[in-house]
Amino acid sequence: MRCTVFGTGYLGATHAAGMAELGHEVLGVDIDAGKVAKLASGEIPFYEPGLRKLLSDNLAAGRLAFTTDYDAAAEFADLHFLGVGTPQKKGEYGADLRHVHAVIDTLVPRLRRSAVIVGKSTVPVGTAAELGDRARAIAPAGVDVEIAWNPEFLREGFAVHDTLHPDRIVLGVQQDSVIAESTVRELYAPLLAQRVPLLTTDLQTAELVKVSANAFLATKISFINAISEVCEAVGADVTLLADALGYDSRIGRRFLNAGLGFGGGCLPKDIRAFMARAGELGANHALTFLREVDSINMRRRTRMVELATTACGGSLLGANVAVLGAAFKPESDDVRDSPALTVAGMLQLNGATVNVYDPKAMENSQRAFPTLSYATSVAEACQRADAVLVLTEWREFVELDPVDLAGTVRAKVVVDGRNCLDVNRWAGAGWQVHCLGRSATSPSR
Repeated sequence: MRCTVFGTGYLGATHAAGMAELGHEVLGVDIDAGKVAKLASGEIPFYEPGLRKLLSDNLAAGRLAFTTDYDAAAEFADLHFLGVGTPQKKGEYGADLRHVHAVIDTLVPRLRRSAVIVGKSTVPVGTAAELGDRARAIAPAGVDVEIAWNPEFLREGFAVHDTLHPDRIVLGVQQDSVIAESTVRELYAPLLAQRVPLLTTDLQTAELVKVSANAFLATKISFINAISEVCEAVGADVTLLADALGYDSRIGRRFLNAGLGFGGGCLPKDIRAFMARAGELGANHALTFLREVDSINMRRRTRMVELATTACGGSLLGANVAVLGAAFKPESDDVRDSPALTVAGMLQLNGATVNVYDPKAMENSQRAFPTLSYATSVAEACQRADAVLVLTEWREFVELDPVDLAGTVRAKVVVDGRNCLDVNRWAGAGWQVHCLGRSATSPSR
C-alpha cells in the first residue's frame, strides 16, 4: 500500500519508518525543510534506539521518502496519517491543536480522490469529530474524506519495538464510515497476522483510550511516590513495599518504582489536557484526582532538592554537586519537562555548583538550561563532588563501580533519585547512600 505521514517528529518519523518496514510505500511530510533533508539523508534529529537503522534500510530499499510538498502528498496516497505535535498551551492546561488543524486545512483542499485521514496524535476527546466536520466543509466537490483515529502507545526508548510489535491496535471510526476500517486493516495486515488484537471503536472512545492509559500510568507512579513519603516518615523501605505489592496479580510491579517521578512530552501534558477537556465538558469533578497526581509528581522534585541538601550537610551553598542524568528517562534524549534537569536548576538556585552529564541528552539540555555546567563524562561531572545525584537510570550509571568513583569525588555521598542503585554495594564501598522513600544508609566500613 501507499500512505503518507504528516509530521516527522518523534511519533511521525517512527511511524513512517515502521510502516515502510512492513512493506508499504511511505511518504513523510513536514513543513520543516531542514528536518526533511536530515531524514531523507538517513539522520534522525533525536535519539531512539534502532530507529536510525530502520530509517536507513527503508530509504535504501526505496520504500520511504520525505517531502515538504503537500500537493505531492495528496497525489501520492489515499491514506494519510496525522502525527503532528499537540503541546500544552502556554499558560493553560489545554492542548494546542494548531498543528492538527493546519494539516487538515492544507491537505484536504488539495485532495482529488476520496481519502482516509487517520489521526495518531494525542488529542482531547471530540477533536476527531470536529476535524471530520472541518474536512467536509473544505473538501473539493465529489471528494469524500473519512476521519479515523488510531492512537499511538509508543514508549520512548522502545518505539521501534512498539511500532512493529504493538500490544494492541485501537481504531476509532465515524458512524457512517465506509472504507476506513478495511483500509487500516489492510495496512496493518502483517501485524494482524501476528495475532495483534485490533479493537474498532467510535471516534471518541479511541481518543479517550490514549489519555486514559496515560492518566492511569501517571496515577500509578504518583501513588507509589505518595506512599514513599509515608515510608520516609516512618523509616520504611518503599522498594521492598513495591516488591510486595507487585506480587499481587491485580496490581503488578511495573510503574511502581518510587523516585523522582515522571516527565517527558506525554504524561504531564496529557493528564493536564485531559483535566482541561473534562472541565469543558462539564465533567471536571470526575478527574479532580489527577490534580493531586500532578501535584505529587511535581513535589518529588522539591523533595529531591531537600534530600540533596541533607546529603550535603544541611546547606547547598558552595556545594559541588554532580548530576548524572538529564533526559526524563533512559534510552532517550528528550528533556521536555525533565525532572532531572528541573532538580539540577533548583540546586543551582540554592547555591550549589552543578555539573551535569547524560549519555545522549547533552545538546538538548544545554539548549533548555544554558546556565548549568556540563561535563563530557561521569568522571568529569564527579570531579571533587560533595554529592553525586543519580537522576536518570541509564545503565551506565546503574553499573558504576563505587570503588573506582571514590577516587574522583571529595565526599563519598550518593543520592539515588530513582532507587536504581545496589545500596549494599555502595555502602560496602564506603559510601553514604540517600534514597527517596528509604532510610539513609551509612558506610558499612
